[in-house]
Amino acid sequence: MTTQAESPAQPRIPLSRERVLRAAVSLADEGGIGAVSMRKVGNELGVEAMSLYNHVANKEEMLDGMVDIVVGEIDLAVDDVDWKSTMRSRMMSARQILVQHKWAAAVLETRTNMTPPMIKYMDSFIGIFREGGFSSGLTHHAMHALGSRVLGFTQEMFDDSEALEANPEVKAMMLQQMKDQYPNISAMLVDISHEDGGETVGDGCDDDVEFVFAVDLILDGLERLRDAE
Repeated sequence: MTTQAESPAQPRIPLSRERVLRAAVSLADEGGIGAVSMRKVGNELGVEAMSLYNHVANKEEMLDGMVDIVVGEIDLAVDDVDWKSTMRSRMMSARQILVQHKWAAAVLETRTNMTPPMIKYMDSFIGIFREGGFSSGLTHHAMHALGSRVLGFTQEMFDDSEALEANPEVKAMMLQQMKDQYPNISAMLVDISHEDGGETVGDGCDDDVEFVFAVDLILDGLERLRDAE
């Protein structure tokens, strides 16, 4: 005979695609994208890895879904002022979300599958341009010009941060070695290093100042082109 009331078992939360993706995002936020695998996500959820395949077909589909989660966090509010303010606010919101999910930019660069959430996000940008008086042709050019900036990051041809972030002795030696062979690059690195007080500021994506500079430059140019049209 039982003398002590037994605690009822806690109801198990059903596994779902949403739970799988959010667990994967959480793991990536904590340990980078390398921390994400079917086995580790299964461990996080307290299930066997095989159970995940009922909700995501494979690792690539899981990455697509993780990107959708991140894009879904971007503020899509429309600024009542004008198209440029709305566009800038949207990209700054995207920027802040990618700062929170430092792994996301690298994953976004590898995506080739345009999922419905991503298509909807891009469609909203096109709508802002069209409401702002842009022709279809200029809108098409504008989306190409902005590129990955609509998602909050810049795809760089090369990254000079490694040279700038080296310790002073190594940096001085690198610049001296580059001076004769690559005079323009070395002069630029010296100048911007002095402007930054000898330090660079990073946030896990690309530099905030460079991102804002490029966004404003492109939007100003697009405004002039729209007015000329």
